[in-house]
Amino acid sequence: MPALDQRLLEEWQRDLPLVPQPFAVMAAALGVEEALVLARLMALRDRGAIARVGATVRPNTAGASTLAALAVPDAQVAEVAAIVGAEPGVNHSYLREHDWNLWFVATGPDRAHLQATLARIAARTGLQVLDLPLVRAFNLDLGFALAGARRGAVQMAAPDLSVLQASDAPILQGMSAGLALCARPFAALAAAVGQSEAQVLARVRVLAAAGILSRVGVIVRHRALGWRANAMVVWSLPLAQIDAAGPALARHPGVTLCYQRRLVPGVWEHPLFCMIHARSRDEAMAVLAGAKALPEMAEARHQVLFSQHCFKQTGALLHDLRGVAAE
Repeated sequence: MPALDQRLLEEWQRDLPLVPQPFAVMAAALGVEEALVLARLMALRDRGAIARVGATVRPNTAGASTLAALAVPDAQVAEVAAIVGAEPGVNHSYLREHDWNLWFVATGPDRAHLQATLARIAARTGLQVLDLPLVRAFNLDLGFALAGARRGAVQMAAPDLSVLQASDAPILQGMSAGLALCARPFAALAAAVGQSEAQVLARVRVLAAAGILSRVGVIVRHRALGWRANAMVVWSLPLAQIDAAGPALARHPGVTLCYQRRLVPGVWEHPLFCMIHARSRDEAMAVLAGAKALPEMAEARHQVLFSQHCFKQTGALLHDLRGVAAE
């Protein structure tokens, strides 16, 4: 990878400058021209190395989201995956090694919208939908170090929902969909949502400081960058143990996501989830071995669900805003 591309991906996965011309600020820090930064970001996007330059919105702060799964017969996987992926509210969809083999994240402006999405999927596939809403997050900052040692996550502070305003919805959708790769991307977003550039920037700063935007920067596609051993590990342990186990697991180097989800008695008995993104299965299993050895994980049973195929990866659906997706 060219050195400039590497620096763009390594240094700007978070903390995008929240100023009228963010790419000019990035270019100055990198010692190149703004036009070159924009050209390289476009090239990285076009070849699938990055999903967008924008933001990730913390789940269930603005809008609603859930992790869901289907148990799909092998012969129907492609057909069912197409049905799931056709839903605008589905922003991630993966085939995983498990009886519940098709996993997806569904999002929407509110829980009613989300429930309607899940109901349509159930009706169109004829399959039971396993709905596992988030209970609490221990780490949702999915950033990737392209070089050097793995790092543990920083403890996430609770988001400040008191700052949310009704007029934030289209801004959040635009940031989730991705900014236009142009000299003044916030002005382009402002024009789409009917606000001024200054108003949009002010609100983005507030939403980022409040933890509602959990990350603002270059959103990479990890598989395209060599992180192909994607393991979702689910843990069965007493709920009282999660208070200690969740933060410990989130801090473990190599664990990229960690959260608690709702149980479905008799169907799904694994309340604690973590993700391990690695370059190989051996590397992922080495991270898991360290996690299993943590005192807080003593006697916790687990299952490992490696990803076999990615069907869809986009930003969340938070608001019905047409025409804001990055050009």
